[in-house]
Amino acid sequence: MASFNKLAVLSRALSSAATQTVKPPVQVFGLEGRYATALYSAASRMNQLDQVEKDLNALQSTMKSDKKLREQVTSPIINKKVMATALKEASAKLSFAPATANLLGLLADNGRLKKLDTVINAFKTIMAAHRGEVVCEVVTAKPLDSSQSKQLEGALKSFLKSNQTLKITSRVDPSIIGGLVVSIGDKYVDMSIATKVKLYTDVIQSAA
Repeated sequence: MASFNKLAVLSRALSSAATQTVKPPVQVFGLEGRYATALYSAASRMNQLDQVEKDLNALQSTMKSDKKLREQVTSPIINKKVMATALKEASAKLSFAPATANLLGLLADNGRLKKLDTVINAFKTIMAAHRGEVVCEVVTAKPLDSSQSKQLEGALKSFLKSNQTLKITSRVDPSIIGGLVVSIGDKYVDMSIATKVKLYTDVIQSAA
């Protein structure tokens, strides 16, 4: 019940004029998904979607290059109210959209700033879908060669609608041993050897 109440407060704070939630074109999960969804709804009603996306991309890039800022944002020691005030002041100086400033202040107030990077990624996923782009992450045990990449891209494109475009990002994770782990839009498919081995191991142990 408490989480639903917080989400309602977040939605109202992000857009006091909002009377109806604007649903995102794709569902994102977890706490970061709830923040990103509320932000999308508010920014959409305030006609600030493009500006908010620009703000968050700039902020994410700065956090990656500025170690001091990254540590301050994720520090559990800094007082939440002090950080919220500092972020609101910084947002004003940087001419961030009101929806962006409100998000940062609320994350600080709720002690959730360590989630900022994942909230931004969730919002980027929503915005990609808003533009008709389908974001896909492919995880493999070793890099794919050009032939394998083309075959995989062709297979993934078959799941798209005519008005959609595919954006693929690849990541290597040797721990999956082999196979693929694919996240496309709001769908997740685990075809890794590591998961199959665990499944078979669990079956054998339960039968013993």
